[in-house]
Amino acid sequence: MSVVSQVILNADDELRYPSFGELQSIQTFLQTGERRLQIAQTLSENEKKIVDKASSELWRRRPDFIAPGGNASGQKQRALCLRDYGWYLRLVTYSLIAGDKEPMETIGLIGAREMYNALNVPVPGMAEAIRCLKDAALALLSNEDAQEAAPYFDYIIQAMS
Repeated sequence: MSVVSQVILNADDELRYPSFGELQSIQTFLQTGERRLQIAQTLSENEKKIVDKASSELWRRRPDFIAPGGNASGQKQRALCLRDYGWYLRLVTYSLIAGDKEPMETIGLIGAREMYNALNVPVPGMAEAIRCLKDAALALLSNEDAQEAAPYFDYIIQAMS
């Protein structure tokens, strides 16, 4: 949920006007909006490049994943991994746009760990995959923009750890 929505809902729940501090948080949210949108645009425009670089790095670090019997062995399993990479990158962009981690929780992380466990996908391996995705994505951003985006990747990594 965006900062604006959260402030309004909190104030309404308590039958009050937004506080000065809440209004300042909305102002900050709005002032950083253009930058957050630019970061999201950069990530979305470079999805294929990011996913390719991240998957190459993951296969280098964990060749057992693509070896016969590994969770990403075979064309179909590998394609599913790449699809998930794109999905997690989209979750990061949604959260950047909202300026909040709530889209990740609502859309994706609730139940993701259980789903991977049910499919016998090693969850620690997913955390490693997201680390590779983070590194590939942040390499395309300025230091300041990378600092803005990094916590969203870290949130997913933490959820998978």
